Amino acid sequence: MRKYSFAMVALLMSAMAIAQIKMPAASPTFELKGTVGLADVKVVYSRPSARGRQVAGVLIPYNEVWRTGANASTKITFSENVRLDGHPVPAGTYALYTLFTEDVATIILSKNLNWWGALGYEAKDDILRFDVPVKHPSSMYETFTISFSDFTMNSANLNMKWEHTKAMFNIESDVDNKVMADIKAQVIDKNPSDPNVYFQAAGYYYDTNRNAELALDWINKAIAGSKEEQYFVIHLKAKLQARLGMNKEAIATAQKSMDLAKKGGNPDYVRLNEMLIASLK
Repeated sequence: MRKYSFAMVALLMSAMAIAQIKMPAASPTFELKGTVGLADVKVVYSRPSARGRQVAGVLIPYNEVWRTGANASTKITFSENVRLDGHPVPAGTYALYTLFTEDVATIILSKNLNWWGALGYEAKDDILRFDVPVKHPSSMYETFTISFSDFTMNSANLNMKWEHTKAMFNIESDVDNKVMADIKAQVIDKNPSDPNVYFQAAGYYYDTNRNAELALDWINKAIAGSKEEQYFVIHLKAKLQARLGMNKEAIATAQKSMDLAKKGGNPDYVRLNEMLIASLK
């Protein structure tokens, strides 16, 4: 009888271990992805909420290394080499720790991805430390949030916000050297068969304020090599003509782009051409 009872107890305990109520996590795991320049950036972190508790100096501890969220340490991945606030960081995955005071946050990247939270953290594993200012906005963030903002062609800011505490740092990828190398290899050193390559090169030269005469030559080749005229390609030609002071030609080209945009049902390019024409009169 004793052996039978023992077996029944063991079976009951096993069933209790398996049968669990499925409930939402107190600090759910969230994955943030974005492309900064040519680099893919991914952040995986757990998002605690304040729930009436004090955040500054308590849930975000002051003068202590913090996991930058809840549960396991936050992980940040870069597909290419980047610069964080000007500091070079090789491509890879790192644990993102922070050390806050009321006015300054120390951003820490660690190569050790195995610790639970900050337990076991050692400074010898750091690959980078730098300081950024802490702000205390009036807006309230109940749940700890990491987000991207202020995108440019080659950079973006990564923001960390909770309650009335905010810190951010800039992520920058090396876009210009890579794009210019591609333009040299595909456009300057050879004649591409795809007219879209000429369009891309001309657009990059326009956006980065490079040789407008050369860009205009490329856009003309893009137009000549296309099976049909496209309003967005013609619009770029008008902008390049305007940059070169060819206002009369630019107005005529913009009018042509606008007519094509109307025919193609694109009101955005209709407005862009209207604004360009108005600026040149």
